[in-house]
Amino acid sequence: MKKQSAISIQCSVIKVVFFLLMFGGFAFGQQTAPIALKGGKLLTITHGTIENGVIVMENGRITAVGPASTAIPRNAKVVDATGMTIYPGLIDSETHLGLTEISADKMTNDLIELSDEIMPHMHVYEAFHAETELIPVTRINGITNAIVAPSNTDTLPGQDIFIQLDGTSARDMIVAKDVAMPLNFTGEQRRNDSFDKAKFPQTRMGMAAQLRQTFVDAQDYMKKWDDYNNNSAADKEKASAPKRDLKLEALVPYLKGERPVVLAADTPGDVDTAVSLAKEFNLKFVLNHVRHSQKVLDYIATLQVPVIVGPIYEQPKENERYDAVFSLPAELHRRGVKVLLASDDSHQARNLPYQAGYAVAFGLPYDEALKSITLYPAQVWGMEKQLGSLDVGKTANVVVANGDPLDVKTDVKHVFINGREIPLESRQTLLRDHYSK
Repeated sequence: MKKQSAISIQCSVIKVVFFLLMFGGFAFGQQTAPIALKGGKLLTITHGTIENGVIVMENGRITAVGPASTAIPRNAKVVDATGMTIYPGLIDSETHLGLTEISADKMTNDLIELSDEIMPHMHVYEAFHAETELIPVTRINGITNAIVAPSNTDTLPGQDIFIQLDGTSARDMIVAKDVAMPLNFTGEQRRNDSFDKAKFPQTRMGMAAQLRQTFVDAQDYMKKWDDYNNNSAADKEKASAPKRDLKLEALVPYLKGERPVVLAADTPGDVDTAVSLAKEFNLKFVLNHVRHSQKVLDYIATLQVPVIVGPIYEQPKENERYDAVFSLPAELHRRGVKVLLASDDSHQARNLPYQAGYAVAFGLPYDEALKSITLYPAQVWGMEKQLGSLDVGKTANVVVANGDPLDVKTDVKHVFINGREIPLESRQTLLRDHYSK
């Protein structure tokens, strides 16, 4: 009987643990009590800097932001942030987080589907690997949200997702699916690296022709469905519905201007052709990269669209100044362009704030550099009501550091996502701590 009782108790414990793991996971990602950060310098982004300020987080939201006199709930956990800098979680506007783990191991890479150049019906959310070791590495440096995009080897490689860098599964971490579609026109998409047989397209004019035909087909597809859906019930019974084509169907929201296309181009010629295509089909778009398009920055400014720049750690072309890419954010801002910074990486996404620091060193105003990795991405990706600044009502994605967030000497001391403090641990820190003993 004693043996049976022990076994029974053990089974009950296992059941409880199993229940907590299976059904309590979502609760682990929620804030359980109010938290107040007191005494730090608040970089609010939208309403200036508050010295010796207070920020209160409750139920995953920011409930108060103000000076030292701001009321703190009696049951709040108070964190002394004296001498610290407090700012909103950073947003990386282009990464491949969750799509790659070890670059040299093909089995750990879901970056691109190379069977066709035109793959808009590919959805990043179906490949996103939430358990990647690269997310803890990235969020330790204050990045709490990111766009995840496919690689740029295809002209239309699929559709992006917007993620939060904490959660028990992809379901928790994916904030929005299919938020944008990359359209890559940098020359890297040409199929001219095969020695055994030619594969289309091998030239930029081939890429442009292929893209144009795809959008024309999508317009025709959209019209057929619109005509069918506008029929009366009686007419629908007589006519058969058009055959579904997932590839063309995926382009319809972009042809209707409901979602932005992220137009990647590097050189002036690429920019001109890509923008002409976008205008031909009335696409809503955001420009990406333009790293070697300094000669046409005035033209880019006339487009009145946001521009994603990154990474800026790139050598200049033979005919460019040494600082051509470093100073690009400043030159765009000087012309009135809204600049977003991005890592365009996974393993080095943690360096996003230092890109902003480089941009400041080469002329971008400090406040604009902060906005390029907080408020502006939130606005462009439709998250401005939830993220991007320290404002009451927004999601409590908050970072506490011991110095300037754009300075490489600064260490992040606390990261809160949804008001819950995230352990500052990664595979790297665990290995460091284990072997340093």
